[in-house]
Amino acid sequence: MGRRWRHVRFLRTTVLNITTGTSESVTDLTRACEEFLTRTAPGRDGLLNVFVPHATAGIAVLETGAGSDDDLLAALHHLLPADDRWQHRHGSPGHGRDHVLPALVPPHATLPVIGGRLELGTWQSVCLVDTNRDNANRQVRLSFLG
Repeated sequence: MGRRWRHVRFLRTTVLNITTGTSESVTDLTRACEEFLTRTAPGRDGLLNVFVPHATAGIAVLETGAGSDDDLLAALHHLLPADDRWQHRHGSPGHGRDHVLPALVPPHATLPVIGGRLELGTWQSVCLVDTNRDNANRQVRLSFLG
């Protein structure tokens, strides 16, 4: 009948500074996420939110190391070619497509944490996807809500 809801009173957050370089990239953040949880959420259940506060980058959960990261960049290059078709035209040629990227690869992911551990599938990794060659310095905010 009457459910009792517990109020959440545990929030921890940190910011990662990532250098992605001058080429399109998929950067695996899984280890950094796990280290953050080890420090801040030992034994706790909750949610990890991963957020990139940039208009030209996104967060993806995918397999890495077996070619899927390169396949993702190839698919994005096919869907969003780096040419002069884009109305948003500042920066390097084709930069307008970088501003469309977050509509396809969102700037956030929320993931389950059980017993202080990130609950990903066997081959899943948390990745920063960055096609913007004009900005090599990125921030990623990790927030654990327990």
